[in-house]
Amino acid sequence: MPPRDRGGPLAGVRVVELTKVWAGPYAGKMLAHLGAEVIKIESRSNLDEMRAYGGVDIDAAPYFLSINQEILSVQVNMKTAEGLDLVKRLVATADILIDNIRPGAMERSGLDYESLKAVKPDLIQCAIKMWGSDGPLGYQTGYAPCFAALSGLTALVGHEGETPKGMNIRYGDSSAGACAALACIAALHHRESTGEGQFIDLSAVETMTSLVGDSLFASTVTGKVPESDGNFHPEICPHGAYPCAGDAWTSIAAANEPEWQALCRVLGAPALAADARFATLDERLRNRHALDTELATLTRSRDAGELAETLRQAGVPAFRSMSSMDLCADGFLWGREAFRMVSDHRNGTRPIIGPSWRMSPDPPLVERGAPLLGEHNAYVYRDLLGLREEEMNDLIARKVID
Repeated sequence: MPPRDRGGPLAGVRVVELTKVWAGPYAGKMLAHLGAEVIKIESRSNLDEMRAYGGVDIDAAPYFLSINQEILSVQVNMKTAEGLDLVKRLVATADILIDNIRPGAMERSGLDYESLKAVKPDLIQCAIKMWGSDGPLGYQTGYAPCFAALSGLTALVGHEGETPKGMNIRYGDSSAGACAALACIAALHHRESTGEGQFIDLSAVETMTSLVGDSLFASTVTGKVPESDGNFHPEICPHGAYPCAGDAWTSIAAANEPEWQALCRVLGAPALAADARFATLDERLRNRHALDTELATLTRSRDAGELAETLRQAGVPAFRSMSSMDLCADGFLWGREAFRMVSDHRNGTRPIIGPSWRMSPDPPLVERGAPLLGEHNAYVYRDLLGLREEEMNDLIARKVID
């Protein structure tokens, strides 16, 4: 049975995924959240690792469920010649092919861009690799912490005088995936204008390097290689996160003298406002570590949310530093539909983090959770490729459909 019409700006666009883990699937999810039909090729003998993380049923793994909403799943054993032929037949019906599998694997399987253009001349193919598809390190593969470390970003994350810490989240994968989705949309526009497909060679390391900003060239201007410096800002002080009651934190930034004076009033600290060490911005910057210590003493017993609200009312930029639990309970995010309710076959209805944009008119539906392995075999093989029931049964018996 064909999937229902979901609407959206990419309605009618078909994407085939040869992806695993996070970066490639994230790109597919972005396109699905814009209305594209995204078909993930997988097999029982060569699972996406995300289906196995957590040691649970492969159709209920939490990591897989979190990232594969509105994705269709078809089983193909790509280690067989017949399986590769089925992949090519499916690609011939598609607009975009995304892969983030090991460098060289697509070429060895006859799924390189030049070969696939023979079956789909205007195909858009996006290859997500750690270093890109060529060059002296094009053979190398890695995970998100590698992308961030090699890009120069990890060295900038941490507090002064400490070992750089990076961030224990998949920002390397999601950033590369989001850039891949953007590039695919640009290629669709190019094809609309010229009739030509494109090959997109996306380097995850270069994606992360693009986030380093002016730090990349700072040493040529200042003569000093940038290092991790916590929440330091060269023109705003105080500027940081300060401890509050219950292990919560509030982020505060006082950009000028009125805001500094208002901060001291809210904290009931006239002595701090009169302290010569903090009398001007230059003095506060020079003595910022001492200032942070003084402020932490004053904020430690305050409720983070109440303090932030009081400061904002006084004209001082301040917000509670939100934890995951804070975000899940945030009324503004729920009101904005940042969270969407989707349905899974085995997990009922559950919330997900939805697309961060709102579109009007014709926004795409986002209401189906992650697919069961091979859930859409019948649709792909019968409706798209025209196989008969007995042909499908034969392929299943011989584990071509695996």
